[in-house]
Amino acid sequence: MQYYNHDTYIYLDGDFVKATDAGIDLFGQSLHYGYGAFEGLRAYSTHHGTRIFKAEEHFARLQRSCEAINLPYQWDNQLLIEKSYALLETNNLRSAYIRPLVFSGSNMHLTSAKDARIMIAAWEWGPYLGQNLLRVCTSRVQRLHPKSFHIEAKVSGQYINAILASSEAIREGFDEALMLDHDGFLAQASSENLFVEKDFKLYTPPLGNIFPGITRQTVIEICKGLHIDVVEKKLTIQDVHQADSAFLCGTAAEIIGIKEVDRIIYKEDWEHTIGATVQRKYKQLVLEEENYEVII
Repeated sequence: MQYYNHDTYIYLDGDFVKATDAGIDLFGQSLHYGYGAFEGLRAYSTHHGTRIFKAEEHFARLQRSCEAINLPYQWDNQLLIEKSYALLETNNLRSAYIRPLVFSGSNMHLTSAKDARIMIAAWEWGPYLGQNLLRVCTSRVQRLHPKSFHIEAKVSGQYINAILASSEAIREGFDEALMLDHDGFLAQASSENLFVEKDFKLYTPPLGNIFPGITRQTVIEICKGLHIDVVEKKLTIQDVHQADSAFLCGTAAEIIGIKEVDRIIYKEDWEHTIGATVQRKYKQLVLEEENYEVII
């Protein structure tokens, strides 16, 4: 997929520049070691104009991610939000995926960065995993150990782990992979959080070995408003195999249902599941078709 052309602008260190003219530091730690932090946001075209969903939460997490790996963060988040809206306008985008990236300057040593730069790009991008129900498998690639990495941070280098898992799944004919933690419990998909439905309740892995997704938290808040029970507990592969239904969620993927896991097909019709209800409410929320201020 081509994410930009010669007329596409990005925000780079305070200025809007053409993506083709931005250049790259070939001696930076971000390129050589994956020493960077990023975010993913979505802007939606609503009846009230273009709106970036939960922009404050995303840029706050970007800052926390940088602080977790000692990557300097000297920007004002409110200004970055304003620049993100300006970037959308510059590129004539009403609905878009937005990617801020903080990357380090020149340094070939394995030491904390002394300076950093920021880039924000935006492009039209449909749901990351498409809109059809997913075929997923349990991956042989394990989720990173929380004692070896800041897994709550959205750090560039750790996504090699996700690339390995999702690529393995696609090679074997699936759409996405589910990853186990170091204790053998289900953690998440390669880059999405997991919810399973059983006996009219939703279950999701607890914090600790998973990425604390903003969309995951939004799902929990939606369920609270709808009086749907959500239980955070450690899940086994058997729990997912024996579930009534399941779905994944994330900013890029939004909310997408699962058809089968490890070739075990769910018998429950997706449209009648809790996940489908949450999916509809989430879409209404991001499009500002209903007011969820009470629960969000």
